[in-house]
Amino acid sequence: MKTHKRRQITKGMTFLSILCLMCLIVFTRCEDKPANTTEESSVPAASTDTEFDIVILNGRVMDPETNFDGLRNVGVLDGKIALITEESISGKETIDATGQVVAPGFIDFHNHIANTPFGQRIALRDGVTTPLEMEAGGYPIDMWYKQLEGRSQTNYGATVSTAGIREKVAHPDYNTNSGSFVMDITNADTESNPDLQFATLLATPEQLEEMRQMFIEGVEQGGLGIGGLPGYMTNGTKSEETIMWQQVAGKYGLAVYIHGRFSSQMPPTSGILGTQEFLASLGIYGGGLYVHHVHQQTLDLTPAVLDLIEDAQNKGMKVLAEIYPYYQGQTIVSADYLKPETYVRNMGRDYGDLLEISNMNPLTKERYEEMVNTTPQAQVIFGGISEKGMLSALADPRTVVGSDAPPLVIPETGKSAMDFDVPFESVSGHPRAAGTHAKVLKLVREKELMPLMLAISKMTLMQANWLEENGAKVMSQKGRLQVGKDADITIFNPETVTDNSTFKQGALPSTGIPYVVVNGTVVVKDSKVLEGVYPGKAIKNDLVKQ
Repeated sequence: MKTHKRRQITKGMTFLSILCLMCLIVFTRCEDKPANTTEESSVPAASTDTEFDIVILNGRVMDPETNFDGLRNVGVLDGKIALITEESISGKETIDATGQVVAPGFIDFHNHIANTPFGQRIALRDGVTTPLEMEAGGYPIDMWYKQLEGRSQTNYGATVSTAGIREKVAHPDYNTNSGSFVMDITNADTESNPDLQFATLLATPEQLEEMRQMFIEGVEQGGLGIGGLPGYMTNGTKSEETIMWQQVAGKYGLAVYIHGRFSSQMPPTSGILGTQEFLASLGIYGGGLYVHHVHQQTLDLTPAVLDLIEDAQNKGMKVLAEIYPYYQGQTIVSADYLKPETYVRNMGRDYGDLLEISNMNPLTKERYEEMVNTTPQAQVIFGGISEKGMLSALADPRTVVGSDAPPLVIPETGKSAMDFDVPFESVSGHPRAAGTHAKVLKLVREKELMPLMLAISKMTLMQANWLEENGAKVMSQKGRLQVGKDADITIFNPETVTDNSTFKQGALPSTGIPYVVVNGTVVVKDSKVLEGVYPGKAIKNDLVKQ
């Protein structure tokens, strides 16, 4: 990894000015109240005599923005963190956090099932308080949000879906009743009638203009950006269309969130080229660019693309790369990048690296072709980057963590796991849906992969800062453990936290995360998600009053 460049000190600054500045920095860092920084008007007045709604006692409070790390008591009042103190406090509900880390609630930009009760349940067990659907997105976006209003256990939000819009334009008979294209193509019970024309549509100028207006409508309804999936429509999405995505995003100060066009480490279609395609439009039209699971597109070329992204950042471009802690992925069997000419030559894999989720058996050439022809929407596991390459990218301080939580399947029925009370052990699918964040924390403990504070930052502050700078200032209240911020809190045991999900039992919940608080309400208590508790709030862009 290349050496990070230092910022130059302004030439006109005198030696005395520099000395004064250094003294100020030292004084600020030595002050023992970094986690109490707040705008006093935004938080209820609180003292040690206050009766709090919740008190969290004797925990190791870790705040990635201030780097604060110390034993403290935390008082929660009216949905906010109201006090962080060494002194005794009391409240209506008490959580003993002895031996536990008290961290900001985890934020996940890449969750395809957090609009379902079951998806929220396993996300909460993994410490996630704000799982967002940023890659595939939703459309119509107002329908997507309406489905969760008043019935969400987590905070929720989505981008405007390129896949949903393309399917509607190409196939007018497609009528979603959820606003979720992912749900529609993986769950036959939606009766929305998709037929995957989104993947092959070559839009006419008239259709491009129609789509532009649909994107604008979605953004004006609160969509958090544009969710782009060129990796699933490699031969359909024209450059004129991807340029248009960035034009819309830039106009409104939002970002495009991409699954890059190519998964390859070979010319002429390397994964780096898929990132460069969007960097060009970003440089011209502004906004931001978020690259989902870049390691699965660039494979052994991942260090080079991370250097490229850093250079873009140093030129003033807003771009960020995401990694999940697995070298295997999950997708539909008909995905463009699994075609033999791509998967074998460009990714260095073969049919035997594909696993059929319903039975977890490796595919053969004959079985692959049969599935593509008869059940193109069926889910498979695929091998991508090497494990060593994944771990290196995950530890890189320039990347953030995302789960890419996919739909999970109940093999006994063949249906997606959606209901709250689906037994964890009855479900198959990629373990990243249930175990991503706990696995990162386990890797910190067992492999010393990175400092714990950096791991927490990669799952909280970095995402909050990104969205705050890309059109959703409401996120300034998330991702921190500070007085005045929203009481989204994850409590975990750094000595025992672990993922338990496997490819055969993809929904086994993480353990070692006994409490999760969302907007000041306990949602996970004693490692159990409380049913019927819905404190989650919508996360929308700044165009919509919240």
